[in-house]
Amino acid sequence: MKLKAYFFILISSLQVAFVHAQHLPVGLTEAEKMLEYTPPVSRGITTPPVSEVRTAAEWEEIDGLCIRWRGSFAQSTLREIVRHAKLEVPVYIVTDQSYQSTVQNQLQNNGISLSNVQFVIEPSNSIWFRDYGQWNVYTNDVDSLLWVDWIYNRPRPSDDVIPEALADLLNIPLYQTTNVPYDLVNTGGNFMVDGFGTAFASELILEENDGTGYGISNHNENAVDAIMSDFMGIDRYIKMPTLPYDGIHHIDMHMKLLDEETLLVGEYPQGVADGPQIESNLNYVLNNFNSVFGTDYKVIRVPMPPEGGQYPNQNGDYRTYTNSVFVNNTILVPIYEEQWDTTALRIYREALPGYKVVGIDCNEIITASGAIHCITKAVASSDPLLIRHQPLDDQVFSTNNYQIDALIKHADGIASATVYWTTDTTQGYAAANMNFTNPSEDTWTGFIPYQAEGEKVYYYIHAEANTGKQQNRPMPAPQGFWKFKVLSSPTGISEEEVRIGVFPNPSTGIFELNFNQALNSKYSVIDNLGRIVLNGVSNETRIVLDLKNNPTGIYTARIEWEGGFRTIRLVKI
Repeated sequence: MKLKAYFFILISSLQVAFVHAQHLPVGLTEAEKMLEYTPPVSRGITTPPVSEVRTAAEWEEIDGLCIRWRGSFAQSTLREIVRHAKLEVPVYIVTDQSYQSTVQNQLQNNGISLSNVQFVIEPSNSIWFRDYGQWNVYTNDVDSLLWVDWIYNRPRPSDDVIPEALADLLNIPLYQTTNVPYDLVNTGGNFMVDGFGTAFASELILEENDGTGYGISNHNENAVDAIMSDFMGIDRYIKMPTLPYDGIHHIDMHMKLLDEETLLVGEYPQGVADGPQIESNLNYVLNNFNSVFGTDYKVIRVPMPPEGGQYPNQNGDYRTYTNSVFVNNTILVPIYEEQWDTTALRIYREALPGYKVVGIDCNEIITASGAIHCITKAVASSDPLLIRHQPLDDQVFSTNNYQIDALIKHADGIASATVYWTTDTTQGYAAANMNFTNPSEDTWTGFIPYQAEGEKVYYYIHAEANTGKQQNRPMPAPQGFWKFKVLSSPTGISEEEVRIGVFPNPSTGIFELNFNQALNSKYSVIDNLGRIVLNGVSNETRIVLDLKNNPTGIYTARIEWEGGFRTIRLVKI
């Protein structure tokens, strides 16, 4: 039974009108700042999962989308979320018994049937489902789905226990970071994950676990990282300074991962509002971290639009386009004003070909410092078929076929995998079988035949599990695809002209790279978490890499020169 006593304590501490307000901001109200608050007692599992776990990325397959709807605030935004999301997945609407008929009428009166809509009758305090909702975690990458629920960083007891109600409804095991030594305060808008152990946050996560907030313990950064590793499989937790004009300090207001290596970043005019700090944070990430593939993150810019010509440093609303949400083959994007919206929607469509990009008016809700991402939360697939692939960059012409590698996993094993490719999407795709080339890393490999200079190649990956479960990546394929262009041979030294030997490999720490000719090159060594551990430049035929002081394990050396690059797998023993 949920501890309703906390709700009554809240009511006695605040005015009744405040408690029943349906448009509480994302941030704390003045009344909440004065409230002494104890989070509800957990009903979930309060020790870490015994199996290794992986937190799912937002672009992975989901089985449902959750929202909270109680009151008239932002009802047009909620309505349009339901309209479009229910075409992809069931939509779970948390409301109370007295308001259910109002929501039903609002939907039906606007031409939205109640099919694929399920009401969850529970009390709640606010609309900000992202911040207090559940997180989707899989054991052993793709086995069992479980949920992780943090202590909500707001004194809103009914919100804080909504994951318990949904876990009961859907029969999903619920793990909660509520008890010492694993107590952790966190908020969903300040968490972004790549699906393979890397997460991003602002330093708010450290501020709220220093013993002065709603947590029990005073956790330093190492303790915070350990909890996230134990409960969510986060091996690399990248934290950035908070922004001066974003009062809630949630990174989803200015940044979004579109895939494992692509950052969508909000951009202000030079020197305006949070623009300088965003750029500083982005440079910190780019200069110190690589993607899970061991390569530089790709960055796509999207404007941060003004409100009435005013930016947040001029008291304008904190308008943002990064506060979007994936719903399988659809992505819902906040919109505000046509002159800015057309650019933002174009950027999304170019970055995510094949996805249905839907703009939803967020002018009302953005006044409370939130948009679509802030008020939605996914229910991940209970039967995931995971495909991870680094899309090929443009290729210099050669007579070598294009190698396509992908990590492909399912709990019951993979029956087959295929790469589909074409140089003209109007003419359909050809199929190339993929083979299981590295069982220890779940790698499947196929080849696209080499093409003439100037051709554009479009491709996607399809996989089928032994159970018959099927999946594409990108998910909307064949309408969605990756693409690369075949380039003319550069003026520099081609990759075919360069031979590199490495000795010894494995090594206890010293690796010697030998080239068949002198190269003006730059090199870097990346560990298995994507961190750059060594870099430099050379114009010699020999490079010595000293990893004696680094842990044993697998490293990747990347050598770049005018005309090409090579990556080499290094094993330190």
